[in-house]
Amino acid sequence: MKSKTITSGLMAITLLGSLMGPLAANAQDRDSHHDRDYRHDDRHWDDNQRRDWLSRHRNETKNEWRNIAIGAGAVGALGLLEHDNTLAVLGGVGALYSLNRYDQDRRSEDRTDRLRAEYFNRSHFYRDGVRYDRHTINRDGQRYYQFKRH
Repeated sequence: MKSKTITSGLMAITLLGSLMGPLAANAQDRDSHHDRDYRHDDRHWDDNQRRDWLSRHRNETKNEWRNIAIGAGAVGALGLLEHDNTLAVLGGVGALYSLNRYDQDRRSEDRTDRLRAEYFNRSHFYRDGVRYDRHTINRDGQRYYQFKRH
């Protein structure tokens, strides 16, 4: 009985660790890319290079979440087979969360969503020779962006 508890605890820790790695990397990714130019070896990327990199990065992230969902589902199934409720619940929750993130990444491949994200990721743009600057508005605990004429 004691070895079963130790095994369950180790598997739960492994599952939580596998979920936290991509979460930490994703948070770091968001911070490092916010309001800055995409750089590689101190060179500025042109739009095509940036789009290619973002596409590859999105696909890699999506595949990571899919693989984590499969692993977490296997841990949950093992918990059910071993009659270990803790392992079953943690595996099931991990699989559901990972599937949700996978689905979000899959939907982000939509061209319209990418264009919207690219548009609002810029600090300014020019239209008909007039500069428009992005401003952040906080309303009811939500953050919104709008562009105002410079």
